Amino acid sequence: MAKTNPYHVIPATVYEIIEESPTIRTLRLKPDSPIRFATGQFVELSVPNIGEGPFTPSSSHNITEEMDITIMKTGFVTEHIHKVNVGDRLGIRGPYGKGYPLDKFRGRDVLIMGGGVGMAPTRSLFLTLLDEIDQYKSITFLAGARTPRDMIYKDHIDAWSKIDKVNFIRGVDRVPEGESWNEEVCLITKLLDKIDIDPTDNPVVVCGPPIMMKFATMDLPKYGYADKDIYLSMEKKMYCGFGQCRHCVIGKYYACKDGPVFTYEMIKNEENIWE
Repeated sequence: MAKTNPYHVIPATVYEIIEESPTIRTLRLKPDSPIRFATGQFVELSVPNIGEGPFTPSSSHNITEEMDITIMKTGFVTEHIHKVNVGDRLGIRGPYGKGYPLDKFRGRDVLIMGGGVGMAPTRSLFLTLLDEIDQYKSITFLAGARTPRDMIYKDHIDAWSKIDKVNFIRGVDRVPEGESWNEEVCLITKLLDKIDIDPTDNPVVVCGPPIMMKFATMDLPKYGYADKDIYLSMEKKMYCGFGQCRHCVIGKYYACKDGPVFTYEMIKNEENIWE
């Protein structure tokens, strides 16, 4: 059987752009051929003549003819991605890595914590869970951002909050003068006080800025969550996608090959995991 070329790029057309916040946008893409991935895996998105970068799709993995990718402007490639327009052609290669172990989530109360652009991978997970919501006891999504204008997916929150077995709670760190907000004002970890879930053998998924993930993993055991049940999306320094460049080494692991989804139990004793 012929091996799949890991460098194979599938052209895709941008058919819609959603400006989620001043620094984050969602590209809605139609690839020339279907792309199958497992929620939590990542792809490499390329801009012709500019370069490529690793991003986790933010759409359900059950949709293969289209793909949403939510991207924060943080550097050279992402700055150019924020300049693309509807109709532009980009490239997608992958998927790579390991996704969320949905078989271990079924029949359980699933807790999701997404901060900032970290809501992108968790949105993919959330939408995938919704596709088979009868397989789960409940889904609780804690969403955090620095300010109200930094909160993404604003247009979907009302609909998501009305779904049976879903509890959606949002919080922001602060509310600057001139911005309105009638939900929680606190760090995302403080939203844990707002939920009523038995943590025993129930999974919690965490994705966000390293500092947010660090404090979440410090606090979750205090609420009764076991290290084996804390799932982290470690998308640090990934570049090539399949373990050749060594940019994403976490101790004895590669984020791109062994992850990007890890349990805290797997990596907690490795050095500098939050750097």
